[in-house]
Formats: sequence, C-alpha cells, structure tokens
Amino acid sequence: MQSMAESTTSSIAPPDLRNEFKQRARDQWSANPCGANAADGFEYGSRDYFEAIEKYRYEVYAPWMKRVIGFDEFAGKSLLEIGCGTGTDLLQFARGGASVTGLDLTPRSIEIARRRFEVYGLQGSFGIGDAENLAFPDASFDAVYSFGVLHHTPRTARAVEEVYRVLRPGGRAIVMLYHKSSLHYWAGLVFKHGLLHRELFHSSIADIMSRRVEHGSDHARPLVKAYTRAEARGMFSAFSGCEIIVDQLTRRELRPFGGLLPDNLFRRLARAFGWNLIIKATK
Repeated sequence: MQSMAESTTSSIAPPDLRNEFKQRARDQWSANPCGANAADGFEYGSRDYFEAIEKYRYEVYAPWMKRVIGFDEFAGKSLLEIGCGTGTDLLQFARGGASVTGLDLTPRSIEIARRRFEVYGLQGSFGIGDAENLAFPDASFDAVYSFGVLHHTPRTARAVEEVYRVLRPGGRAIVMLYHKSSLHYWAGLVFKHGLLHRELFHSSIADIMSRRVEHGSDHARPLVKAYTRAEARGMFSAFSGCEIIVDQLTRRELRPFGGLLPDNLFRRLARAFGWNLIIKATK
C-alpha cells in the first residue's frame, strides 16, 4: 500500500510533474543548504563554519547518528552518498577511511562540500546527479548512503532500484526515510496542522508535509513523503537482508511530560515512534 504522498507521484505521474518536483528540490536546497543555518554568524566556508554545522547535527539535531550509522565501518571501501548536501556525513565516512563520492542535485551543495573537504585536507569525488538515474556502471560501490533524500524524489522506489544496481554483491545500503507511523507525522502533521489548524479541510497531507517539514526562506515547497516500516521493507525486497531502525524523537514532542520521562523509557519511545526510518540493507 502506497503512502498518500507516494500515490500522487508514482511512476505514472507525467514527466513534467516529476521534473517540477525535482526543480522544487533544487530550489529548496540551493537557497537553504542542509545544516547551513546552524553556522549563521560564521565566515562562509571557514573551519568554524563547518564545525558549527557538524556540532549541531551530531550533538543537537541527532545525537544518535554516529552510533546508528557507523561512519567508521567502511575503511578501505568505496562509498557513494546520494544527496550529500554540504558534505557533513560524507566527511565522517572519509575520516573513517572510506573512499567517498558525493552526489547532489544542487550545484551549490556540491560547491560547499568540495570546500569542506579542502578545509579538512581530505579526498573525495563530487558530482551533480539524479537519484533516479545514477550515472555509474552496475556494481560500482561497496556501500551507498542516503540520509533524508530519497523521500524527496518523485520515484523513490526507482531510486532504491538504482541503489541496488550500483552496489557490488555483498554491498551495503544505508538509507533514511521519513517514518509515517511516527509521533511527528500523526501528532504534529495530521492532528496539529491538519485537524487543529484545519489545514486538512483545504489541503492534502502531502501538501501539509511540503509546507511544514522542510522550512526555507524561498517557499520552494519540495515534495515530502513518509513510509511505514512495511512500505520501506517492500521497496528493499530485492536485497538479501534488511534491518530497519527507528529513531529521531525529541522530548519537546512529548510535552508536557517529555522532560520527566526516564532515559530508558524515552529511548523505547524513540525506537517505536521516531521520525526517521534507517534502513540497512545488504545486496
């Protein structure tokens, strides 16, 4: 069963509509490079600029990321990141000894990522590309990583097929998609914005996600989709193994009781109702 958002942009959607969604994504992340707002006040492209982005990502936004992703597990391996943005995660893989390639839809993100690697004296290859049509031969990489990207492309299942194609046998994929069976989706998007603010009376849930999930000054309104565990597992059914981890919940989302919850209970709730599905699959 497709999610509401997926059903509006399936493979039968006309090419011009698919291209429009991709252009919206370019507009959104050209105007608002991923994580760059955390570096306001720092000189663009400086080490302090990149340190501020990194500190926010791994200490404030998602403190669980380094533990769950395992950036240091790919030493000596070739790794492709689809949607590398400003290169924050890609840099961690490179630090861990991987031979990295970063791909993004937006030239500005690639420019920033290149600059980041120069600042830190690390090697990486970079290019502009489309997740649905990767310009690499079959079996090119030992690992493919994509965090919070493939749910913005019209044909997400097609992008997953491309991940499978460019992986070598035994290669590993790590992909984050938004989680439909999450507190953020149901309490935040559906109940708060959809019902309490009455947005569902004149908009679809897909429109609400487009407005509310990704925030930018340019009002680009990119495509945003969310998936259940079953839907995600179905898209990765060609892989020989598939593990799905759920995370990304804040105590603020559990107000007024979030601050009172013991850590072990909070972690259990995050693993059940977090906003991120982290899919780890083996070809």
